[in-house]
Amino acid sequence: MTQQEAIFEYILRMGDNSLILGHRLSEWCGHGPILEQDIALTNIALDLIGQSRNYLTAAGNVEGKGRSEDDLAFFRIERDFKNVLLVEQPNGDWGVTLARQFLFDHFHYLVLQDLRNSSHEELRDIAEKSIKEVTYHVRYSSDWMKRLGDGTEESHRRVQQGIDDLWRYTGEMFEMDEVDAMLVEAGIAPDLSLLKEKWHENVSAVLKEATIDVPEEQFMQTGGKKGIHTEHLGYLLAEMQHLPRTYPDAKW
Repeated sequence: MTQQEAIFEYILRMGDNSLILGHRLSEWCGHGPILEQDIALTNIALDLIGQSRNYLTAAGNVEGKGRSEDDLAFFRIERDFKNVLLVEQPNGDWGVTLARQFLFDHFHYLVLQDLRNSSHEELRDIAEKSIKEVTYHVRYSSDWMKRLGDGTEESHRRVQQGIDDLWRYTGEMFEMDEVDAMLVEAGIAPDLSLLKEKWHENVSAVLKEATIDVPEEQFMQTGGKKGIHTEHLGYLLAEMQHLPRTYPDAKW
């Protein structure tokens, strides 16, 4: 693998994480528990979609095959998507959605912090633009963990169940492979293995305040970064890609 191929793969992973989670959150539009939170979650979805546009445009530039952000978003098959499994999991109820967001936000923030010092100019610029948005995302999802966890018996039960069910997908976020190793050595990407302890510390502190138990160590589900996904991604892509695939030459 060349460094150019590794950079393309890495940027694609970052873009796919934001794209798929952004689409998941967009499914809440018009269905939030109250109007204010409906709009708040929709705005977070817009932040993530905007970030994915930047990443996918950058990925197309690195690849050098003329593919645009739309080509990469709408005309790849499931096995070509490189997002982590966590972000493709179904929304479930409000507690599950916020648990998924919380677990990813704390990871996303730590990665962006490191990418602000990347030797790759385009990645560094995207991280600089995104960090303010993701700082808000972390605060929003963390506040909801405390509100739900230390709220009613029912809200506590639901968010605890969300954390318990989704925890098995968190280990993949810190897996290192050839792509990561090459880019860490070049000063382009962060060493994910070094972020895990900080992530666990930050997440555990919030969950403790929320009276939510941190799940015990368990077998971790992986594969998304290699294009091996859960059944949920296929259904998501079928909906997300339907219109541009039906009318591929349409102009809006």
